[in-house]
Amino acid sequence: MEKYLIKDLQLGQVFDLGSLTLSEEDIMSYAKQYDPLPFHIDKKIAEASIFKGLVSSGPQVFNTMYRIRWVPLFGDTVICGLELNNWKFLKPIYANTPITCKLSISHLNKNAEKHHAVITWHYEFFDPKNEMVQRCDVTVMHRL
Repeated sequence: MEKYLIKDLQLGQVFDLGSLTLSEEDIMSYAKQYDPLPFHIDKKIAEASIFKGLVSSGPQVFNTMYRIRWVPLFGDTVICGLELNNWKFLKPIYANTPITCKLSISHLNKNAEKHHAVITWHYEFFDPKNEMVQRCDVTVMHRL
């Protein structure tokens, strides 16, 4: 993926972070470490749940996409994270379902004097029917 300079970013700019497919093993392994609820780690229990199948932990798709796609693009400019807002788990994410991510800049304040910028990154995740399954806003301070 192409790297971007923070100084060149614009309010409203949109990035396609591509897609991610979580396997059953990915879901169970993540859940065992971070969210060991039965419907994330046991297929039989998951099938008997309201989900009728194994579903990812809420934060898993964001955490994975952040780590493998966002950090390589912007991670080396991060001074600190400031907040996480409006995190909505709109639909369950099932194993072996491709999830795409659209990222946009919903707030941008560049401060040349202090050599930093505050950016609110708006994440939207979609299933194969192009229905939004999750969204959140992450505000980060970056070096210019």
